[in-house]
Amino acid sequence: MRVSEYVEFDAVGLAELVASGEVTAAEVEAAARQAAQAVNPQINAIVETWPADDRPRPGSAPLAGVPFLIKDIAVAMAGRRSELGSRLAAGNVAAADSALMRRFRRAGLVTFGRTATPELAYSTTTEPVLYGATRNPWDLERSAGGSSGGAGAAVAAGVVPLAHATDAAGSLRVPAACNGLFGLKPTRGRVSMGPFVDEVFNGLAVHGSVSRTVRDSATLLDRMRGPEPGDPYTAPEPSRPYAEEVTRDPGMLRIGVLAQAWGGRRTTAPVADALARTVRLLETLGHRVEEASVELGVEWEEFLLASARQWSANLTALIDELATAFDRPIDPTTLEPATLAGYHYGRQVGGAQFVAALELRNRVARSLARSFAAYDVLLTPTLPELPVPLGTYAEGVEALDGLGWLHRVFDRSPFTAAFNVSGTPAMSVPLTTDPATGLPIGMQFAAGYGLESRLFRLAAQLEQASPWSHRIPPVWAGRP
Repeated sequence: MRVSEYVEFDAVGLAELVASGEVTAAEVEAAARQAAQAVNPQINAIVETWPADDRPRPGSAPLAGVPFLIKDIAVAMAGRRSELGSRLAAGNVAAADSALMRRFRRAGLVTFGRTATPELAYSTTTEPVLYGATRNPWDLERSAGGSSGGAGAAVAAGVVPLAHATDAAGSLRVPAACNGLFGLKPTRGRVSMGPFVDEVFNGLAVHGSVSRTVRDSATLLDRMRGPEPGDPYTAPEPSRPYAEEVTRDPGMLRIGVLAQAWGGRRTTAPVADALARTVRLLETLGHRVEEASVELGVEWEEFLLASARQWSANLTALIDELATAFDRPIDPTTLEPATLAGYHYGRQVGGAQFVAALELRNRVARSLARSFAAYDVLLTPTLPELPVPLGTYAEGVEALDGLGWLHRVFDRSPFTAAFNVSGTPAMSVPLTTDPATGLPIGMQFAAGYGLESRLFRLAAQLEQASPWSHRIPPVWAGRP
């Protein structure tokens, strides 16, 4: 199989070729490796490849034989390194598969490498000291987003049709928007974090994927979802597989639009124009769309303060654990300035302050639930601006404390974090591009708790009405 042929198929399409015997899984894997060799020197999305030890049985699973990449954090593959994008964890090797890795194997995915993440996934741009910056295939001088930036860049450049990603404040949706991909953040509890942890960042973080087609994300989530023994909470089971939902009409939806973010961050002109075009598209599809007043339930500064306390306290515990495990110091030789600032800030967080931060989670969730009672779906831009130039996040970072760093991160992505706090599903859909630069622009759609099915139906309708798979970036593995 030539690379130029390989990149024309999504994951479901590749699996169908393997199942029919038209190509072998080995041929597909070889094409993926050639694709990686062709583009990774330019985008630096993959930090390590290895001989794949997954040999799927033909026809044994809906994604059997599909090449796959996992993120360098939150998923463990036995015998493979997981360094969390940090010098503090450099050389760490997983002793056993996590529950999610076992599910990836059962899905038939051929996992052959790991993708870049910012240090400890503590940013929405992927520019770690350990392996260097990941570059956006649409513009090599711009960010690919984060913290799943390596996954986003690899999929956008045609290395794999879909890749593992995580999301605790937008870390899946931000790279999807930056790289022109589809990315759905599932409901809290939809995918197990077990068995090594019960939850990550007090339930803010979830597993998901970024892909080039809606059906790929739906098919993979069907293989990922479901509880493991001992999980602290679980999401309600869907009435039918998500792969079936993408074939169903969403019906007429009431869609509330939030054009300007909480906290006063203004949406830039190119994104506002893209939002207006999206509204017009939705109306032509028969949906009822109107401007909405979506209350966060708390003041933005209160939201930032509670988030900084919750995030940094969790970060501090993780850093202490890693430093002890690897007998390394906690200082600038092992941690970047922003991470170190978060660590020191976290050490100042008291128990009562931490509990109060968790209580704020409840207020936000209750407030957003009232909006979901009024509307079937909420629509916002995924990001208020186009992908930023590399180095933007690092400007003056040495002067920031832990609160200042979270303020910077949330200011760059002010629409996404609230849906992590509420635990509700949200997706970024690559509906349009900026005419002046050609850069992709993502639109975020969110639904009530457990309603991924509604989002998948809408996403599939949008994909059919305004296709995006024909758009390819300048750095593309299929180019001659």
